[in-house]
Amino acid sequence: MFMVSTRGRYALRVMIDLAEHDRGGYIAMKEVAERQNISLKYMEKILPLLVSGKLVEGIHGKGGGYRLTRRPEEYKIREILRLTEGGLAPVACLECGSEPCKYKSECRTLPLWTELDKRINEYLDSVTLAQYVWESSGQNEQEK
Repeated sequence: MFMVSTRGRYALRVMIDLAEHDRGGYIAMKEVAERQNISLKYMEKILPLLVSGKLVEGIHGKGGGYRLTRRPEEYKIREILRLTEGGLAPVACLECGSEPCKYKSECRTLPLWTELDKRINEYLDSVTLAQYVWESSGQNEQEK
């Protein structure tokens, strides 16, 4: 069964942190790492991936750091997880780019996996990063 990796979970935490602490400038990787209790070594793997996917932008040097490229409500959770996980299919035969299964025509469980895949993707497309950003009052938007 598909399981979100540590990289995917941490990437979501980083994105949420960047959204919560956005003051119009760049946020140092070290600050995010400390708040999220993620090692700098791991952050050095996650942030370039987010930059290459154009989900965040970063600059090096004094005053550098990272920031979101869009508003939190414009990020679907699915796009973040697809970037970090590669795919979200519950079984290998439904993974994008996979070889066609030679048992497809007789597979009795394919409808089950196809429907599960559809529901996972629909749900992750319906949820935005903004829904997990805590307001300054400490209240999650979903609780409002």
